[in-house]
Amino acid sequence: MYRVLDECCEVRERRNQRQHPDYKKPELLAEKPNQVWSWDITKLLGPGKWTYYYLYVIMDIYSRYVVGWMIAHKESAKLAETLIDATIAKQGIEKGQLTLHADRGSSMKSKTVAELLVDLGVEKTHSRPHVSNDNPYSEAQFKTLKYDPDFPQRFGSIEHSRSTCGPFFHWYNKSHRHSGIAYLTPEVVHYGDAKQALENRKVVMAAAYALHPERFVRGPKLPELPNAVWINPPPTAKEGVVVTP
Repeated sequence: MYRVLDECCEVRERRNQRQHPDYKKPELLAEKPNQVWSWDITKLLGPGKWTYYYLYVIMDIYSRYVVGWMIAHKESAKLAETLIDATIAKQGIEKGQLTLHADRGSSMKSKTVAELLVDLGVEKTHSRPHVSNDNPYSEAQFKTLKYDPDFPQRFGSIEHSRSTCGPFFHWYNKSHRHSGIAYLTPEVVHYGDAKQALENRKVVMAAAYALHPERFVRGPKLPELPNAVWINPPPTAKEGVVVTP
């Protein structure tokens, strides 16, 4: 009977099948600060079992500068809206200037945040489901935070978590030298002082080479600041390089 049905093209799956949408891989390019921001929320352990505080962090992917953060008792679209709105105002973002990238958490996909971004003229993009590589800068920043030897495993109160994260982000922006931005600090790159800092570094390196050339086996080499930063670069582009057809 099934052979007869098959010959008549009548054999098919009769059960309802879940339809998965075709999620597009985000390809985002930043050639200067305040072009692409990445944001995410992570849990911080509280004083007791099942007690958490929620850390919201917004980062500029080009400079690695944390432009905004907050800690709250819950994950909320309304709180995320408040943080995003205040951060955009603080950085002086104009309409059409910024792309805001996030994963697919409930707050990230909320109608509240989406409407705010439309009003502010900010484009939004999302990671594919279960693909952490689509939001690498926020994930790396959380790892730096939580792997810090001085970062507590648990917090006694929300005030404790805020008093810990405040100095950390001050250090991260102003003192932490990031390998992805030529070992400059995020603040220097974000506010346009990178060129002068690199020139000063060249002068210091040249003086050191003149005094002790034997310490430089292949001559003095200095890392360069990338002219482009990607999330999921296409095949025609590499991290730090813009390739045109």
